[in-house]
Amino acid sequence: MGRRYRLTSESVTEGHPDKVCDQVSDALVDYVMEHDPTPQARVAIETLVTTGTCLVAGEVTTECYIPVEKIVRDTVRDIGYTRAKYGFDCETIGVLTAIHEQSLDIAQGVDTGGAGDQGMMFGYACNETEEYMPLPIMLAHKLAKQLAAVRKNGQVEYLRPDGKTQVTVEYEDDVPQTVTKVLLAAQHSPHVGNETIEKDLKEYVVEPVIPAKMWSDAGIDIVVNRTGKFVMGGPQADTGLTGRKIIVDTYGGLARHGGGAFSGKDPSKVDRSGAYMMRYIAKNLVAAGLADKVELQISYAIGDPQPFSVAVFTFGTGKIDDERISEIVLGNFDLSPKGMIEKLDLRRPIYRKTAAYGHFGRNEPEFTWEQLDAVDMLKAEAGL
Repeated sequence: MGRRYRLTSESVTEGHPDKVCDQVSDALVDYVMEHDPTPQARVAIETLVTTGTCLVAGEVTTECYIPVEKIVRDTVRDIGYTRAKYGFDCETIGVLTAIHEQSLDIAQGVDTGGAGDQGMMFGYACNETEEYMPLPIMLAHKLAKQLAAVRKNGQVEYLRPDGKTQVTVEYEDDVPQTVTKVLLAAQHSPHVGNETIEKDLKEYVVEPVIPAKMWSDAGIDIVVNRTGKFVMGGPQADTGLTGRKIIVDTYGGLARHGGGAFSGKDPSKVDRSGAYMMRYIAKNLVAAGLADKVELQISYAIGDPQPFSVAVFTFGTGKIDDERISEIVLGNFDLSPKGMIEKLDLRRPIYRKTAAYGHFGRNEPEFTWEQLDAVDMLKAEAGL
């Protein structure tokens, strides 16, 4: 028997307070991208939600008028906070704004094509799932999405918008073998007992999502609402902030993270565009067969159009050495902010969709960083 270990990742539903904030912030980015898609339009928006209140603050430079209150209320309505008894609903929340223009000190470097901030970003891909993502985070996202789906379609009518998922996978020699534990936190109406919730969520959420081949003979330890009750939830119970779910947004903790959040930022901010580009390159490298798993780091200085550094790690799985892969990456991809934005077509209203259920591993046309259009080139460059 090889080396065995267990890895865990979590996700959250779109009704989680932090994800409400991410979606509001990205809905505002989308509005600007749609109505002022010029390189001069800049957005850096943070949102805070708590009982009965939504505060939107940040820096925006644009020629278009932004109907902030309407965007906030529409987003909250779409998520499902539509009743005053939730302590936070689209009709009655107070919407406060504190928005001003981007600093001219920053703008003078970004206007010439430089990075919108300093920092480092990571991208990752592996071959353990068809999405080239770690299995624990993919299953956690799918469970969270299913939890929201059965609420919205009425299949489990007593559910409310807030929720979290957590999945533990047992590995042997770095290959996933079985799912050992699933933890679900599902907000619900007060008249339903946990025994009913456990039965329904196993039938309608867990069983449709976890592949049969990942169930061990002993089954999966499924835990629902560990305290036995989850009636009060959402912003009424937990203050939410933009950018507080950065591990949920990326690789579930199974790759490094540079620390910068994505939501609320236009693509001139390399926290977003750099991380998307690194995911794109990593995924194509793995799909091309250059390695079984790849992690890339890139770093920038504010106002500088070229990266400070680029590093490639294949963890001993590379078919050629990491230094040669780095040379291929630097020689074939434009890693300037302008180059990344143009390659991935990032000045479009695509961002609210990214703000729940992960920015990576989703085969949807808007997610250009998931395309596998560099595979043939990479194979040729590597001589494979």
